[in-house]
Amino acid sequence: MGGVTVRDVDAQKFIGAYSAFLKRQGKLQIPGWVDTVKTSASNELPPQDADWFYVRAAAVARHIYLRKTVGVGRLRKVHGSPKNRGSAPSHHVKASGQVDRRVLQALEKIGVLEIDEEKGGRRITQSGQRDLDRIAKTTVDEEEEDDE
Repeated sequence: MGGVTVRDVDAQKFIGAYSAFLKRQGKLQIPGWVDTVKTSASNELPPQDADWFYVRAAAVARHIYLRKTVGVGRLRKVHGSPKNRGSAPSHHVKASGQVDRRVLQALEKIGVLEIDEEKGGRRITQSGQRDLDRIAKTTVDEEEEDDE
């Protein structure tokens, strides 16, 4: 089976595989506040998973791969969640812009993303697209081995 892209792979399996790849690679620059920061105003606690920054980076890379050009504002909306307002109805709250901005900057430093001067925001580079497609191919191969 040739020509496997990110679109052909289940999102959760791909994000898990790509986040593990980013962690193994060790090039992704992690801010010092990852163990204490909340990812949204709607959350009460910071993420419990120690590797949440890698997972967010993998999700952002996949999101940008699928949608060509994406900015911080769009990522804030996507990663937001409903805020529990007690007896009042809940409303959608955007995620932290600083978290998404730092993820974009970290992915840009390792060469997965680049700034799009024409439209604004970030887009995937050719080397980043090649890496994501390679991870997608290995994920599909692992799924086929498990089925057999």
